[in-house]
Amino acid sequence: MTLTAELYFSFRSPYSYLSVGRYRAMTEEFDLKIALRPVYPLAIRQPDFFERNHPNWLGYTMRDMIRVAQFHDIPFGAPRPDPIIQDMATRQIADDQPYIRRVTRMGQAAARRGAGLVFAAEAGRLIWGGQENWHEGGHLDRALEAAGLGVEEIIAEVQGDAKTLDAEIAANQEALEAAGHWGVPTLVFDGEPFFGQDRIEMVKWRMEQKGLEKR
Repeated sequence: MTLTAELYFSFRSPYSYLSVGRYRAMTEEFDLKIALRPVYPLAIRQPDFFERNHPNWLGYTMRDMIRVAQFHDIPFGAPRPDPIIQDMATRQIADDQPYIRRVTRMGQAAARRGAGLVFAAEAGRLIWGGQENWHEGGHLDRALEAAGLGVEEIIAEVQGDAKTLDAEIAANQEALEAAGHWGVPTLVFDGEPFFGQDRIEMVKWRMEQKGLEKR
């Protein structure tokens, strides 16, 4: 029996990136389908989030994400450019956010076709794996192709159906909160939310209780 789950994911979240490849590997090894549910990051939903955080938050998070990547041997580098346009001195978020909106809409368009997880893994590796100018030069086109998607079709949908895609992305956030959490990455399986990249082994344990089998 194929098990199913949903992964709530942000393209700006380093921890989302550090989880998505491992979840993708689970779907390749086990009889499991994980549907991607992309959401906009806190910088979009709560622009004052970074201004309200404890001063130690950013430094600790930077240290932790690097060691998690090293521990799991995952390629990792600071995004160039950051998906969010932000003044790092003041932490103020710009009103116009073309990078994160485009890639998140691509993710939702891919999710419509059941290919969101693969696209998120491929695009995440570009953003967080050190690819300079990941937003240009056809890099995201190759991520779409790796997910088995038609590049022209997705780009046309992102440009022509942005309002509907954004409504679906907002609905993803509402569904995440209804499932019992608010942050990413959160995987929801059988009505139970598992928040964080450090819950993957626990997710697997729970799925094994529900009959998870190798392919």
